[in-house]
Formats: sequence, C-alpha cells, structure tokens
Amino acid sequence: MTVLAENPVLQGHATRLPSSAGVEALLAAANREVLVMSTLAVAARDPIGGVRRIDHENLRRGVRYRVIVPDTARTAPVLATRLGTLALSGADTRTVPDVPTDALVIDGSVVVLPVDRTAGGPALSTAVFRLSSVVTTTMELFERVWLTAVPMSPNELPDAAELSAREKELLALLSSGSTDESAAARLGVSVRTVRRMVADIMNRLGARSRFQAGAKAADRGWLIERAGWS
Repeated sequence: MTVLAENPVLQGHATRLPSSAGVEALLAAANREVLVMSTLAVAARDPIGGVRRIDHENLRRGVRYRVIVPDTARTAPVLATRLGTLALSGADTRTVPDVPTDALVIDGSVVVLPVDRTAGGPALSTAVFRLSSVVTTTMELFERVWLTAVPMSPNELPDAAELSAREKELLALLSSGSTDESAAARLGVSVRTVRRMVADIMNRLGARSRFQAGAKAADRGWLIERAGWS
C-alpha cells in the first residue's frame, strides 16, 4: 500500500499521521462506533490505545466504544484507573491474554494502524487507511478476538488492582486444596461470600477458570507457590 504525506482524505490510500493530534481529529468525527485494539506496548501517549478526552466526549454524545486490551491491564493501577473510568462512561471493555496488534477502527470506514515501530518500542507514527479491504480485514480480526475476550467490569477502579488481606487468605486456602465450604468456615463467612470473592478475583485477573486464576495470581506474586485452584 502507498503511504502518502499529503491529503488525509484520499480514498484507498494510507496517510501518515505523525502525532496523536491527527488521531484525535479523526475520532472527533466519529458518529457511530469506535473499535480499539491495543497491545499496550507503549506509554500513556499511545496514539491508538491511549485513553483520551475525546473518547469521553464521544461516549457522552452517543458514540459506541468497544475496547480490547491485554489481561495485564486489570492489575496495572494507573491503567486500571483510566480503563475503569472509560468503562463507567459507557465503553465496553474486554481483555485477552495477548492482543495480536494495535488498531483503531472508526465508523467501519477508517482504520488507524501503527507504522515505523522501533524494535520492541512504540510506533513512531500512525497511518490512516480507507481501503475497504484493509477496513474489512481489521474489523474481522477485531470481532474474532472480541468473541474470546472477557468483559472488564465498569467498577474495576484502581483500588481493585490489589488484594485485601482476606482475599489473600482465601487464595492461600484454595490453592492448598480447601473447598469453598471449608474456606468459608475458616474465614467466618458464608459459602456465597466465598464464591462472590472468587468471582471478583477471577474478573480482576481476566481468568476464564479457577485454575487459570491460580496461575495468574502466582505470576503476580499473590501466591507463595504456583498452584491451581481445586
């Protein structure tokens, strides 16, 4: 595909956008839906996956947002704050273990992709594509990933990124083989409360099973030993 340095509205060509300002201008023109797929491989000024003021403004005027980010976003305090606030504004956010690429789709007609990415680092700029084949391919990839992603609760705000003492104790009990009933008895709470706590921890970790939650918790240092949950 040809990358042009001029005229950002030429149909069927890619136009280089050297800064996030150009992306924000495109977002300001959104009318229906914005799709965001972000690897979170770059810092806060990420031109594709960053949370911007224009995103909140779009949500207030009725533009739908669907966002896919890695599971690690659930336990990154600063990022959890931004994504939680965006979710409270109405964005539908989901996570997966690994996001395949960075991409932004606006109203099903414009795609923004990173270009000139440094080795292991951020994209130096982005390019806008209006070619129907590029738009269709990107949207199909997004939809495939979306179907496998786990919803991120709108109330997942920064204080939810860390475990309380009781949650850590529950994790230790379950990882050592305790049943929900015996864990409830040890903690002095109901079985329903234990299951609610487990569900909350799984949601925070983006886990699809108790076993996966145990592995993810161990990776984050929340368990002394790596163990699955029974």
